[in-house]
Amino acid sequence: MGKIFCLMGKSSSGKDTIYKMLLEQKEVPLKKIIPYTTRPIRSGERNGVEYIFTDENGLELLTRQQKVVEKRSYHTVYGIWNYFTVDDGQIDFTLNNYLVIGTLESYEMLRKYYGETFVLPIYIEVDDGLRLQRALDRERMQDQPKYTEMCRRFLADEMDFSEEKIAAAHIERRFINVDLQTAKQEILSYIREKILD
Repeated sequence: MGKIFCLMGKSSSGKDTIYKMLLEQKEVPLKKIIPYTTRPIRSGERNGVEYIFTDENGLELLTRQQKVVEKRSYHTVYGIWNYFTVDDGQIDFTLNNYLVIGTLESYEMLRKYYGETFVLPIYIEVDDGLRLQRALDRERMQDQPKYTEMCRRFLADEMDFSEEKIAAAHIERRFINVDLQTAKQEILSYIREKILD
């Protein structure tokens, strides 16, 4: 049976880059689960690729249909942005192993919905100073940089990924992302091991 590997970490820890690298490698085939969001699309993003973009009405309809597996809401300087996973037929454990980017909260909700044996954590860590520099560099590349929101996310991560919450989620292994290739290989070894369990 397949598994869902939930890639987590604070903002600008390299999750998106590692996520793409893991999906592109052929050694251990992984299929992506495309999450939904109500936030505005960013420069360079495509609907149905990074996210399925919808609005509050779309979220309300999926909730009424009882298709929302997990949902996270963020109070940003631009209003509430929702990120959520939908039981929309993307997941079939008899056919594939999956990779998704999430938070501790979404990881725990996925485990509750699909079962602990099917949802496994991949927690990425990076020094805070390096993360802040990466976040600033990325925001500068946007058509309309949102520095206030970048700072809010950075500070919110301290609470969202506190040591107490990491321990409560039973996450014991951490992958340090100083060198991307090393982090990728360590994560692939972990995935292989868990698929064979």
